[in-house]
Amino acid sequence: MKQLFIQYAAYNLWANKILLDKLAIIPPEILFKETGSSFGTIYKTIVHLMNVESIWWQRMKLQEHVQLPGNETDTDFSEFSKKWLSISKEWSDWANEASENKMTFVFSYQNTRKEYFKQPVYEVLLHLFNHQTFHRGQIITLLRQNGIDKIPATDFIVFSRTKAFKGLKGK
Repeated sequence: MKQLFIQYAAYNLWANKILLDKLAIIPPEILFKETGSSFGTIYKTIVHLMNVESIWWQRMKLQEHVQLPGNETDTDFSEFSKKWLSISKEWSDWANEASENKMTFVFSYQNTRKEYFKQPVYEVLLHLFNHQTFHRGQIITLLRQNGIDKIPATDFIVFSRTKAFKGLKGK
């Protein structure tokens, strides 16, 4: 199980970087254009992605009151990207260091509706990485709808063909 989550966490970091590199060269009028999508704009969607990674990180670390690091009015894209990638890297580093026991540890947390739950870490990880993939796909669709056609592939299978992935197989 641990090997799977090492790969998922590394994939998440890789895919976020590829997406952010592409978004860094997209005109602001596209990033901030109202789209009618889940979060309204491409930028608000990536803020959501960063906030979700951070919220789950804080919950897993048993932080009682979680903070949202993303600020939708902060439009310094370079700083935003660094902040989000540092959170994604924390997940990757954690997966590399975590024992099987940490992956199966059951912890309690409160969701945004103030409801309490108990779940094993591995279920949260499955949710988190699946959630991120889903919304990256939405962003890619929004880019295509705005005439952006040179979008790098962020599929797991593409990641699995990289040197970075091949280096994970020995862990």
